[in-house]
Amino acid sequence: MSEKNCHHLLDYLSDYMDGEASAEICAEIDHHLLDCDDCSVVVNTLRKTVDLYHTLPQTEMPEHLRQRLFKSLDLKPYIKPSDA
Repeated sequence: MSEKNCHHLLDYLSDYMDGEASAEICAEIDHHLLDCDDCSVVVNTLRKTVDLYHTLPQTEMPEHLRQRLFKSLDLKPYIKPSDA
């Protein structure tokens, strides 16, 4: 992967971060990250974001706000009949 192929990295980034990319792709990305500061920043920032997400307490969205959000996004299958 050359510097001009940074966008190619994005195609596999999710699988790479989840440990689901092939060994060949992981090696290619690891090699690319050694030479590309911009992509290294993206990957490191994403890792930190995922780590924070997993360590912070999860809160439930109040049901009335969830239903309002679903209506705004036109997600009719998820709207309770009493709220439609």
